[in-house]
Amino acid sequence: MTAISPLQKARLAYKPKLPVALRHGAAAAKLVEGKATESIADQEQIKKLFQTTYGSPQLTFDVGGNGEGKAVNVGVILSGGQAPGGHNVIAGIFDGVKSINPASRVFGFLKGPDGLVKNEYMELTFEIIDAYRNTGGFDMIGSGRTKLETEEQFETGRANCEKLGINALVVIGGDDSNTNACLLAEYYKKNNIPIQVAGCPKTIDGDLKNEYIETSFGFDTACRVYSELIGNIQRDANSAKKYWHFIKLMGRSASHIALECALQTQANICIISEEVAEKKMTLTGIVDYIAGIVAARAAKSCNFGVALIPEGLIEFVPEMKVLISELNDLLAKEEKTFAGLSKDEKIAFLSSHLGDGTAKTFNSLPQSIQLQLCMERDPHGNVQVSLIETEKLLSEMVAMKLKDMAAKGEYKGKFSTQHHFFGYEGRCAAPSNYDADYCYSLGFTAAALLGTGKTGYMSSVRNTTKDSDQWIAGGIPITMMMNMERRHGEDKPVIQKALVKLDGAPFLKFAEMRERWAIETDYVYPGPIQYFGPTEVCDLVTKTIELEQA
Repeated sequence: MTAISPLQKARLAYKPKLPVALRHGAAAAKLVEGKATESIADQEQIKKLFQTTYGSPQLTFDVGGNGEGKAVNVGVILSGGQAPGGHNVIAGIFDGVKSINPASRVFGFLKGPDGLVKNEYMELTFEIIDAYRNTGGFDMIGSGRTKLETEEQFETGRANCEKLGINALVVIGGDDSNTNACLLAEYYKKNNIPIQVAGCPKTIDGDLKNEYIETSFGFDTACRVYSELIGNIQRDANSAKKYWHFIKLMGRSASHIALECALQTQANICIISEEVAEKKMTLTGIVDYIAGIVAARAAKSCNFGVALIPEGLIEFVPEMKVLISELNDLLAKEEKTFAGLSKDEKIAFLSSHLGDGTAKTFNSLPQSIQLQLCMERDPHGNVQVSLIETEKLLSEMVAMKLKDMAAKGEYKGKFSTQHHFFGYEGRCAAPSNYDADYCYSLGFTAAALLGTGKTGYMSSVRNTTKDSDQWIAGGIPITMMMNMERRHGEDKPVIQKALVKLDGAPFLKFAEMRERWAIETDYVYPGPIQYFGPTEVCDLVTKTIELEQA
């Protein structure tokens, strides 16, 4: 990178905070072992699959280590989609292992797990690391979605690590990536291969968290970027007073982003997928709910508003979930026949081959959505939810509902819409101070775990709503987060996704306020992320973690 912006230049000088136990180096931290652990569910099955790593104790670091150790040569892998702060995780690992022993080396495998298998790498130096501190993106070494789950991959990775003298790997990724890290750790330990494996929790979706992993990195920054954009749109809506904005937000498996953005901006409507599933809400029920709010605001001469829609909503609606499942099976069986049909023929073909109930649901949808449900499947054979314009589906169905209401004298107003999908805008933003600090601490903690010879652990930094003097660094056995799930017809061990808890403090706060936010124009405009200035402006935490830790 030769040309950099004034902001990036200033951010390079930012010194991230660290927990007290790590401030004098990774080797100066004393390891404290807690009690043995068990998996979150399916204990016997997980124990059988992870015989050498299951039951490992929780770990924390305190001051009082000896201050020096053997050199640790680490291979770093960025896995899955980008999240703000990934470069700071790598910087934390680099600084951490160098603090253990200056002879330690760090190698970045290129384009994700594929780099480990294909032996494509670059050695990371002070010059490279220093150029990427506090920057967004994963462009230092790139990322990828290759899964590490076969013995052949493990053995190829072992051979490539041995060539480079690597004795430890850190996988920086989400739930699936860290599941693969755990499988890798188990295989190496079981076969007495001297390669440790650690993980770091990454995903802007916020669905990799538990009692010991307060949040996944990148969630804070991404939500602040989206909330700024939503705030800007709310200001525009309140200025023009003529549009309803339907905004789809990232989050296929959970609605954490939508909920956090609702709490930050106080949008008129926010649909929470988990609530839809819990209450078994139909698509018609969701449309009626939105139309009711539009009509109530119109009665106050407010023909404008903002509705937040989580990306994965369509899979949480019971009848849509059944439809998508049936479509996946049907299209898998009839792939060749289906590929040669015209658009109209495809719709007719599906209508005639679906069951009576699912065909009724399919035929009730706008043609544009019917065609999107027919699009090419992902590598796992599933519909590509992010490509389905759920925001347009809902706005079109709401318009039809309002037309019926107007005919009955139940609605008097104008309904004009604008549509948005905020996704990639937040994945590579310059990390907020929170993510810059949290990510650097996660990386440094991972280095400390490796320095003590541990494997199969995820780096953990807790108590982050407090001053950094009170942060707790440590490690959580990845097996502790696992359960068994059905994948491609087989039971497989995976880290359990953290969905929005309907009895949790963030949702309860939202539920308490949403009726008021629906009718009133009670918008909050968060503005852009602030990196410099008063701590109450620059060192904020998300509403989610603030409420959870209160």
